[in-house]
Amino acid sequence: MGMPIICPTVTAFDTHEYRMQMERLEPFATRVHIDLMDGKFAPTTSPGLEQVWWPEKFTADIHLMYQDPMAEIDQLIYLKPNLVIIHQEAAVNHREFADKLRSHGIKAGLALLPTTLVEQARETILSFDHVLIFSGDLGKHGGVTDVSLLPKILQIKQYQPNIEVGWDGGVNDQNAATLIDSGVDVLNVGGFIQKADDPAAAYAKLKAIN
Repeated sequence: MGMPIICPTVTAFDTHEYRMQMERLEPFATRVHIDLMDGKFAPTTSPGLEQVWWPEKFTADIHLMYQDPMAEIDQLIYLKPNLVIIHQEAAVNHREFADKLRSHGIKAGLALLPTTLVEQARETILSFDHVLIFSGDLGKHGGVTDVSLLPKILQIKQYQPNIEVGWDGGVNDQNAATLIDSGVDVLNVGGFIQKADDPAAAYAKLKAIN
């Protein structure tokens, strides 16, 4: 992989908040991670896929915290993001979902909750382009970087040496170097950027760690 990617996160609970967060990132970001929640798999609810948008210049990843991702496949294909991340723990035929995305030129990502072992997802990982190590709270702002999850990175890359590995949860200027050194390719960053007095400066600070 190349240099790690700093990917600001949008985690919104209504369309107004969604627009505010997206517009906050527009002046400086190039890739964005959009959290979407169904109120079932995740306890909170976000705007629906029919309300999702992003500036044309962005590379957009959609993190779908849904119990039934396949029910949304047509709308996802219509939106044509760079990547769609679903959960290992969701009720879906993971390989079928990934194959359908790929047939439309969309990459497929697999997220693992903290309690899910890499070994449990070993066969599934082989069908995906990206694995997200999730260290946060489903559908909520914030989160902490649980360093006990770092060994998952090596395990994943033993199964799929060239797979892209993302991290979601508590990324900031104090731990980004540790995550990068441990093999994370994409740092999904929420509060450190969105809640900063100067979001562009916070983003630049993380980029400089690369």
